[in-house]
Amino acid sequence: MRSRVSEPAHKFGRSFTHLRPQKSATMQLSATVKKLAPSATIAAAAKAKELKSKGIKVHEFTLGEPDFITPEHIRQAAKEAMDAGHTHYTPSGGTLELKKAVRDAFERETGVSYDPSQVLVSNGAKHSIHNVLTAMCGPGDEVIIPAPYWVSYSALVELTGATPVIVDTSEESGFCLSAEQFEEAITDKTRLLMLNNPCNPTGAAYTIAGLEALARVAVNRGIPVLSDEIYDKLIYEGSEFKSFASLGEDVAKLTIVVNGVSKAYAMTGWRIGWTLAPTDLTKAMDNLQSQETSNPCSVSQCAAVVALNGPQECVADMLVAFSKRREYVLGRLAEIPNISLATPGGAFYAFFNVSHYFGKPLGSGKVVENASDFCTALLEDAHVALVTGDAFGAPGYVRLSFATNLDNLKAGFDALQGFLNP
Repeated sequence: MRSRVSEPAHKFGRSFTHLRPQKSATMQLSATVKKLAPSATIAAAAKAKELKSKGIKVHEFTLGEPDFITPEHIRQAAKEAMDAGHTHYTPSGGTLELKKAVRDAFERETGVSYDPSQVLVSNGAKHSIHNVLTAMCGPGDEVIIPAPYWVSYSALVELTGATPVIVDTSEESGFCLSAEQFEEAITDKTRLLMLNNPCNPTGAAYTIAGLEALARVAVNRGIPVLSDEIYDKLIYEGSEFKSFASLGEDVAKLTIVVNGVSKAYAMTGWRIGWTLAPTDLTKAMDNLQSQETSNPCSVSQCAAVVALNGPQECVADMLVAFSKRREYVLGRLAEIPNISLATPGGAFYAFFNVSHYFGKPLGSGKVVENASDFCTALLEDAHVALVTGDAFGAPGYVRLSFATNLDNLKAGFDALQGFLNP
């Protein structure tokens, strides 16, 4: 018998010529992905970048990342790690050295002890949040999210098939969720509360009394809390930070702490985040991550160890600079009539209400009716890039990131004032 391998290639080509597609070929997208919108902050930055590519000077206040370069001793650690050959796979949940560094740093700062087996290192804090939600939630579940909220929270919940339950907070409350609101939002479908302290986009820093009140509800009702503490080291005078897990042993058992090196150490591009969580959940998330990404970047992990274990003056120095920028921003906003905000106690954002200016001629005479249109008109006319509050669940507001230098802030505010008073 003659082998099929010896058949002429053209024979197989002819054998399919009679086949005709019944309809045009298309790639079918999942219903979940079809509903998924791109990150509003990244989309706003892309619009600004488009103008910049045309040679237009844009005052960029969209992205939530420090403008500082990663400190030199951390960069040097990465170079040494590469030269030493640390360029291969690591354990899926991170190296033991980094897990110990995370554990030790958290214990130094909060007094709460974890075993390294309760630490999971991921590709940034956003990935950590995804791991938590995917491991804990599914169709029919509900996740409570105080609004305004970081743009990815609701999308990440929806990707699991669960339903985000958005609870509006007010400017008068400092945009902080109250224990009463938390209690009222709980149903028999509630799986989790997502708490961001300090908060993106508002800069809200919860009082210790406010956190304790939320913790009592969580314990009494048995509701786990995802505590996103990525801005924990960016706290300004008059505010105080306390990790949710440090509010008592019974609270810690219900808490999943999310953090990373992005904001405090100006390491956004290194993509290292982590969770501190009960052992069973950590193992489940490690299994998930092993199938998704294999492991976080090996070189970035080496750099993160040095960031956590090394000198911390760089963190303090950046906080001093952010404090000066914050004071400047608050002073300039106070000069603009009919704008209001809750004073940010942490992070590097000003979240202010511009709804007074809706329905009035702005800039070149444009009339806007919502915050999204306001941001578009501001970018096109005054070349100032902000992010709409619509993306954060807060119509009428806009977010300005002051993670940029004072010269840019001054020029941007001059342009903003000219836009509001044409």
